[in-house]
Amino acid sequence: MSLRFALLAMLTSQPMTGYDVYKNFETSVGYVWHAPDSQIYPELRRMEQDGLIRGETVPWGRKGTKKRYEITVDGVAAFRAWLNEPPQYTRERDPLRLRAAYLEWAEPDAGRQFFRDHIDYHCGRIRDWEDMIRTLRDHTNPTLARRLEGQPEDEWQRIVEYKVFAYEGLIERARAEVGWAERGLALVDRLEGAERPASG
Repeated sequence: MSLRFALLAMLTSQPMTGYDVYKNFETSVGYVWHAPDSQIYPELRRMEQDGLIRGETVPWGRKGTKKRYEITVDGVAAFRAWLNEPPQYTRERDPLRLRAAYLEWAEPDAGRQFFRDHIDYHCGRIRDWEDMIRTLRDHTNPTLARRLEGQPEDEWQRIVEYKVFAYEGLIERARAEVGWAERGLALVDRLEGAERPASG
């Protein structure tokens, strides 16, 4: 159900077509909740059926039309209720930690590459999230800019700082993942020997 609330979060800034939602999703809430268009469009239709958003057909191009979605009063109420609920946690399903637990079955070089890839991935995400924080703080993020336009200026700091705080949490978690993988590299070298050849 979190995709639904991610979409409601986006639509609190302004009405959007399904395409606009998808396009802006990747540069805003998509950083904290990934979803492909194959999930976004059906969920928008379900949300309309449930009365959380209202769709309106609008002109598009010279002769075409698109459906533009606007959050309803019920949608705002559902979004607020979700934010005020205690968090719900799910039991772990972590394929990376599962794999790490059985690296004695892997070739040493494969184990090393596993940890190097993990480091590269999370370093890349850190750079992405640092860029996002920069665009939030200087108000150049387009989704944020539209949201701020509809709010009094004395509310802007609250709006921005909560979002920055969320991305800082992602960065801290990614740095912990990098540290874990660096320790994993050292562990492979210690257990397998730095020069141990792969078995053939």
